[in-house]
Amino acid sequence: MQISERDIQTIVDAVLKNINDKLNEKPTRVNRNQQTVTPMKLKTIVGTRESNFPGVVEQESGDFGVFKDMEAAIAASDRAQKEFVKNFQLKDREKIISAIRKTVLEHKEELARRVYEETKIGRYADKVAKHELVALKTPGTEDLQTLAHSGDDGLTIIEQAPFGLIGAITPVTNPTETIINNAIGMLAAGNAVVFNVHPSSKQSCAYAVKLLNQAIIAAGGPENLVTMVQEPTMDTLQQLIDSPKVKLLVGTGGAGLVRTLLKSGKKVIGAGAGNPPVIVDDTADIEQAAKLIIEGASFDNNLLCIAEKEVFAFNSIFDELVFQMLNNGAYMLSQQQLTELMSFALEENHERRSRGCSLDTRRKYRVSKQWVGKDAAMFLERLGVQTEQEVKLLICEVDFDHPFVQLEQMMPVLPLVRVNSLDEAIDLAVKAEHGNRHTAVMHSKNVDHLTRFARAIDTTIFVKNASSLAGVGYGGEGHTTMTIAGPTGEGITSARTFTRQRRCVLAEGGFRIIG
Repeated sequence: MQISERDIQTIVDAVLKNINDKLNEKPTRVNRNQQTVTPMKLKTIVGTRESNFPGVVEQESGDFGVFKDMEAAIAASDRAQKEFVKNFQLKDREKIISAIRKTVLEHKEELARRVYEETKIGRYADKVAKHELVALKTPGTEDLQTLAHSGDDGLTIIEQAPFGLIGAITPVTNPTETIINNAIGMLAAGNAVVFNVHPSSKQSCAYAVKLLNQAIIAAGGPENLVTMVQEPTMDTLQQLIDSPKVKLLVGTGGAGLVRTLLKSGKKVIGAGAGNPPVIVDDTADIEQAAKLIIEGASFDNNLLCIAEKEVFAFNSIFDELVFQMLNNGAYMLSQQQLTELMSFALEENHERRSRGCSLDTRRKYRVSKQWVGKDAAMFLERLGVQTEQEVKLLICEVDFDHPFVQLEQMMPVLPLVRVNSLDEAIDLAVKAEHGNRHTAVMHSKNVDHLTRFARAIDTTIFVKNASSLAGVGYGGEGHTTMTIAGPTGEGITSARTFTRQRRCVLAEGGFRIIG
């Protein structure tokens, strides 16, 4: 017996009608006010196709948060947020966050693989570690604390309320990691979020968004709390910025992005450029410093904005530092090799255009896009160098004015500069950081030295005797973030960052139980 397409469609329609009838018989949940919440009717889908998740079909309104149209994505998330804040309590939010964490941990290898294969930058193992980090150390609802003031004049409480709908922009360096990190914090605060992702990571980001929505729905949350546009462009970015439904803009990227968002007239949380300097003085544990500098500078091939970008080492310990770095996975470039590497890893900036996180177009050089985030082995292969041991990081001795010191190159190439005193080291480090106020690192056992540098550099993150990774909770205490808001002042973002304060006052001694 042969069944025609018409017969199949008739059967499907009958099944869907039956499901709808069953769903409409009783409510699925009761909200905090003991009001019944009518379940969403299942839409009849003609010509459905399989999604990336087995047993689940694509929805007509969007593919689990991924929309072809930015306005549709904004509208869907706006509706979801209104339902979220009306019908879901803090405990419900935390249940959803827990489901997200579990899902990310279960899929961390797949997420890392997709990002690595699509962007072709960084190191796969390090991307797995980053996904694990954001899943485990991004704060949830525990970050939201109510303040209370009680006195003769009554009681005042201050609560952390959601902004509503957030528009977020993500970088190619940490694409899915930023989505997960932002989503946990923003949803914990009661918001919904629409992403305009970097075009070079759109496929892996779409997978992450679908994954998050699947987890949210399975935990009983509304669909489309996290959305994105399938084909991100400058036009879709402008739509996101201009939408009256979007109450807060969060940008993780370069200085140019942050400046664009600040022109919107809306509240902006912006994470900008970094060019983190490292000082190693004559009191430091040199072997430990060498290992930790390599750990931070080589992680994900130096893609992180917090990563060590240039080192200022006292002349008295400089050679020992180089020796210890060579024993721990570094390769020292000769001056000839350095010149050759510059010929293909850097470009003369004739057009006066910025690249990477830096907005300074006056510099003679800019980084070559095709070499950003590539393995050290690829650089050595291009130089015709063969080594028996695995090389994680290339190091070179240069003067302060060298382009590798001045540029945030985001390559596993670390310039080392000799200095004769702490004053010289601090002066050069502050200049090399370019006022980004992002991250700085120092290796020293002298508290006075550490204090002087910390005060002079004035960065959002200051790491003492550890790798830069400790600054975001990787090998250090404290929570993590992929949005370090130096330019706008919020610093290490968390759920609390994505809230606004609301004050409620009961005057004339209300609720006082003491005389």
